[in-house]
Amino acid sequence: MAQYITKDGMQRLRKRMQVLIGERPKVIKQVVTAREMGDLSENAEYHAARERQRFLENEFNRLKERSEQLQVIDTSSIPKDAVRFGARVIINNLKDNSQRKIHLIGVDEVYDSDDEYERISIMSPVGKPMIGKKVGEKFIVNAPIGRKEFEILEIK
Repeated sequence: MAQYITKDGMQRLRKRMQVLIGERPKVIKQVVTAREMGDLSENAEYHAARERQRFLENEFNRLKERSEQLQVIDTSSIPKDAVRFGARVIINNLKDNSQRKIHLIGVDEVYDSDDEYERISIMSPVGKPMIGKKVGEKFIVNAPIGRKEFEILEIK
């Protein structure tokens, strides 16, 4: 199955990569400075700087590899007649009549946001069964906390 990301998600991923690139010279300078302090076997500053350098490089390489695997989707062109990638959906829990506002996105975009919608991956226990459903249709979530039934109230 193709792995999707929104345009905003890809921009955020690329921005993070640029931040990591920008930190490289500072970390390299810290490694060099710490190395000049002498005995490397007991040099905590050197080991901390090397650890930070490894972290930056690993994170950058992981994001670079991931960005090459993802397919960017323009969600504005996706029809809103059914729940699809990028949809903003309001669902109702049929057991307790509570509502949730959900934004269905890719696994790489699950992070806190300032809007009222909870960001849920299309691959999550809640996201997967709702794909393709229309307003008024019901779906069941088999989650570790138990089985829950929801109804689609609105799709944006």
